[in-house]
Amino acid sequence: MYFNYYMMGIIVLPGILLAIYAQSKVNLTFHKYSNIGSHFGKTASEIARLFLDQAGLYHIQVVRTRGSLTDHYNHRKNIIALSEDVYDSTSISAIGVACHEVGHALQYKSNYIPIKFRNVIIPVCNFANNLLWITIVLGVLFYYTNLGNIFLWIGISVFVLSVLLNLVTLPVEYNASRRAVILLSKSEIFNPEEISATKEVLNSAALTYVASFIISVLNLLRLLIVLFGNRRND
Repeated sequence: MYFNYYMMGIIVLPGILLAIYAQSKVNLTFHKYSNIGSHFGKTASEIARLFLDQAGLYHIQVVRTRGSLTDHYNHRKNIIALSEDVYDSTSISAIGVACHEVGHALQYKSNYIPIKFRNVIIPVCNFANNLLWITIVLGVLFYYTNLGNIFLWIGISVFVLSVLLNLVTLPVEYNASRRAVILLSKSEIFNPEEISATKEVLNSAALTYVASFIISVLNLLRLLIVLFGNRRND
């Protein structure tokens, strides 16, 4: 039993360390290129608007949102929300982030399959996560019964859904970054040095999604070891 609990911490530790490293790298890289302005002279919001108009996405608004690195694209409301650090900035970091969000808008325009798949999974995961700990507790309470087995397997299924969501998020985010780089390269808004810096910013951000995926896999593995380890001991 004690071995299982030790394994719980040891298994997840690499994922936690990677997540800490990824978040630190994002902050450091974003800050590094936040102090370097683009030679083009336009703000991130203006460039996002430019690329949206070029793609015929006139209905999508570019708005300001509170917080730092809270940038996102909401396809239901048709808005690209840029954080306070990004919206009015002419820095390489800000423009790269804004173009990444434009990349998400272009994914919907081109019917990019992974983002559609992710949209199907998200509400299912949200609903399942609300029931997760209830099913785990019920599984423990009825541990030695068939009902307990059902609850435990429901809990495991929720973890599997989380892994699947994090897995499909990887191509979605990397593809949006790739589209951002292509937009900037073809438009010649950025010179080669600025393109290289943009890739560094976007790749560091993508690493956080890799860390989330690894943590979800390790959490699933930890749960399986504990549950089946305890059953073997019984």
